[in-house]
Amino acid sequence: MSAPQSVSRSSKLGPEERAAAIEALKTRELDILVVGGGIVGTGSALDAVTRGLSVGMVEARDWASGTSSRSSKLVHGGIRYLEQLDFRLVREALTERGLLLQRIAPHLVKPVRFLYPLTKPIYERFYVGAGMLLYDIFSYTGGRPPGVPHHRHLTKRQMLKAAPSLDKDAFVGGLTYYDAQVDDARYVATLARTASFYGAHVASRVRVEGFIKVGQRVVGVTAHDLETGERFEIKARQVVNATGVWTDDTQSMVGERGGFKVRASKGVHLVVPRDRFQSKIGLLLRTEKSVLFVIPWGRHWLIGTTDTDWHLDKAHPAATAADIDYILEHVNKVLAVKLTRDDVEGVYAGLRPLLAGESEQTSKLSREHIVAHSVPGLVVVAGGKWTTYRIMAKDAIDAAASALDGRVPPSTTQDIALLGAEGYQAAWNKRSKIAHVFGVHKVRIEHLLNRYGVLTDELLDLIRERPELLEPLPGADDYIGAEVVYAASHEGALHLEDVLARRTRISIEAWDRGVSAAPVAAALMGAELGWDQARIDNEVANYLKRVSAEIESQQQPDDESADRVRLEAPDIVSTKWGGARRRLRLPAGVPAVGAAAAVVSAPGCRTCDRPAPIGRPPWPASRPPPPARHPPHPRERGRVDWRDCPKPLKEFSHGRRSAGQTPRCWCSPHIRHG
Repeated sequence: MSAPQSVSRSSKLGPEERAAAIEALKTRELDILVVGGGIVGTGSALDAVTRGLSVGMVEARDWASGTSSRSSKLVHGGIRYLEQLDFRLVREALTERGLLLQRIAPHLVKPVRFLYPLTKPIYERFYVGAGMLLYDIFSYTGGRPPGVPHHRHLTKRQMLKAAPSLDKDAFVGGLTYYDAQVDDARYVATLARTASFYGAHVASRVRVEGFIKVGQRVVGVTAHDLETGERFEIKARQVVNATGVWTDDTQSMVGERGGFKVRASKGVHLVVPRDRFQSKIGLLLRTEKSVLFVIPWGRHWLIGTTDTDWHLDKAHPAATAADIDYILEHVNKVLAVKLTRDDVEGVYAGLRPLLAGESEQTSKLSREHIVAHSVPGLVVVAGGKWTTYRIMAKDAIDAAASALDGRVPPSTTQDIALLGAEGYQAAWNKRSKIAHVFGVHKVRIEHLLNRYGVLTDELLDLIRERPELLEPLPGADDYIGAEVVYAASHEGALHLEDVLARRTRISIEAWDRGVSAAPVAAALMGAELGWDQARIDNEVANYLKRVSAEIESQQQPDDESADRVRLEAPDIVSTKWGGARRRLRLPAGVPAVGAAAAVVSAPGCRTCDRPAPIGRPPWPASRPPPPARHPPHPRERGRVDWRDCPKPLKEFSHGRRSAGQTPRCWCSPHIRHG
């Protein structure tokens, strides 16, 4: 196996670093290639590279753009799993919680206090109190202090003092306990940067489109750089499939799924302003299906979650009006002043990758994780909890390392702090002095330290050079211009959505979902990434379409309607259109410059009612097309000319024929029907 040339590299993860990583992926054979840039994929890349292996990682979209940025944002043991007698899972998760709080990422992971209201005076207090005592005991079994205080019993009067907005008739007392919270998307982006810092070649917006096999052995993948359109091969001795809810789809590329499958479960969260009800602590409420969290989140509350099956588009799970009403109904049971839809400033939906076995017995693995060598050269890791990502990554790389020649060192990630963590406490103690030097309120420096740790110095250097970057973004006072520039130059943000939805959380925290901040943020990114005005306008337009589609989908009564509306907004499409005619095979007479507009506005199949931008199938690629509706679409073969349609217009409803009009379908973006 190849040895790294140095112990570490630059901590930047900007466009130059991405280009260098792609060049390395094309020209070197790796020890480990990780497919998937969520929490488990980035954790696997860091685990492998810190063992001394040569490592690559690719992600089809942005870091944490799937499940890993849409969680409850908790690092917790899962107190409800005690009731299911899953003691091993709870103990493992609590050990990881202490490690993240105190060693790996103290700047990103913070303690959070929760209140559990009691409705029965004696039995419930004893029952829940015994569970929380066991929870505290497990938190001490990891070889280090838990990092949070133990649980406490509260009287009704004490509860009302801590949470004055609770309905005094809804409870008889309560208990408080501690867990931890994290900005999940920021954590994953920092994890990817840390893996790159130690020598991993990581690149987002690179989609795996197939596996390379020699005999029955996987020896690499075929990849597509979605920013440039280039296709290339990546060779690796072991490939790790860490694609979460897309695991089954990725496995189908190699023709082997294994003895399990991954079921997507939708979880919806609401974001409500902190001043809508008074409470010093969060809430844990029991529902008829599961539990509901009310989580302090800066100047907001996060309220969720739901737990329902999802069989539609996996890239853009949509919340419905029914989901929102369900959450409001349950939280209002304990509030004196009820919340309404008008109080909701943000909504997001994510998918949990739950394991479902081939039999009823293995389906009990739902919150466990599994690692399997499904075919030689390919390791798949699936299931699990966000909190236990490091254990999942360790198990996956252990499995891959066992198939490599030579002795591979054991995992060291329990001792590897993320970028920004080392020296965080010392920097925190100096926050008042830093604020005085820059003439800002101490809260602004605290905000930066809790997002970047000691890397805050790099943002302060930007502000020294360009004082205007200290100005807050319109409609999002918590965030400043320097954070947008830094996201583009250091954190791998390639598109406006990457910044507004994941490097910051403006898309769910701002009342207008980031609409007013979008033009300013796009201009700042454009100056850093070399965008022209047309590219800036296109980035803003795409983001506004996303916001509009999300808001409208949240007014729909069911999943199917919400999914259809959400998919009316186009996915991010690169605006580097040099060579567009060659890549898209445009018919003669259609200017290549029009390709960008065609991708944004091309209509979809009228039968399945899904938008179909050029180069994509007319239904979500995450699930098979409806065979009874229409035959394979020409766009699947990269064609756009109506003459390529396999059947006449009258046999399937790709478009409507007007009187005297030549029968042509929607496959051609420059043809408009009816």
